Amino acid sequence: MKRRQFLQRAAAAGAAAALTPDGGAEAPADGEAQNKRADPSPLPRRAYGKTGIELSVIGFGGILVTDETPERASAMVKRAIDCGVNYFDVAPSYGNAEERLGPALEPYRSRVFLACKTLRRDRAGAAEELARSLARLRTDHVDLYQLHSLTQREDLEQALGPGGALEAFQAARDRGQIRYIGFSAHSAEVAVEAMRRFPFDSILFPINFATYHKAAFGPQVIREAVERGVARLALKALAKQTWAEGADRSRHGKCWYEPLTDPGEAELALRFTLSQPVTAAVTPGHMDLFESAVAIAGRLRPLDAEESARLVALAEGCRPIFRLAEATGTGS
Repeated sequence: MKRRQFLQRAAAAGAAAALTPDGGAEAPADGEAQNKRADPSPLPRRAYGKTGIELSVIGFGGILVTDETPERASAMVKRAIDCGVNYFDVAPSYGNAEERLGPALEPYRSRVFLACKTLRRDRAGAAEELARSLARLRTDHVDLYQLHSLTQREDLEQALGPGGALEAFQAARDRGQIRYIGFSAHSAEVAVEAMRRFPFDSILFPINFATYHKAAFGPQVIREAVERGVARLALKALAKQTWAEGADRSRHGKCWYEPLTDPGEAELALRFTLSQPVTAAVTPGHMDLFESAVAIAGRLRPLDAEESARLVALAEGCRPIFRLAEATGTGS
């Protein structure tokens, strides 16, 4: 089935699909083949904007290798590569993830799309952190560098203002240390404003069934990104809700939210996220959740009307991990 047909059928499944008018991720640019799949893979790939690059619909979150042994980290990365994953995302704030991911990814570096981030909002700090990340990741460039976790308007003003981190990004891009510039955000309002202020290549944002349906958090970001041609990368596809007080977190201690562990619920949730016009979804920081996502994506199909209704009902019983600022009474 062609991608456009897939998305058209997903839209017809009902409100849970809620696709935007463009029908999904952009088609690859003519003559561009870098990072495209050379061999058949169980994982579908989709266009990353209009760059000609295609990414696996499941991304490997660097937090997966945090606190793992070097041997274990290498085995995890090899497993991901063997599954057809070519999109890896990491950040300095993920403990020792960069130190573990760099050596593990080194044998495959030319075959993958590597994304990194910085929480620094000033030019000098961002430049310093980029240099440190490149050294830890054992590479001379990252494919995508992102302003990490834009949450408050103050973050945006500083990063995009005079002497801000964005100046360091643009200088690094001119030097060939960065190919594309993006950002991640946990505020819908700030995310929309960021896209209006600068032509980012992509946004990494929570596209989650519960926040989307119960909290109306996400549709406005997708609309803005589609309208402006900003590629969409998804977070929190397998999040269920905030942890209940006293809940046992021992199995998934890297998750600050309760993940979806029921196989049926997880499948519906991930298929919902990948039925939106997104390129890929980055999984939570545990290998069992990653393996589950890869398996689901390998048999990806649109939600039907009955499944969409079940997912909406499931969302109604959840405590969404994000809400709009005006709904919570807090500023953004």
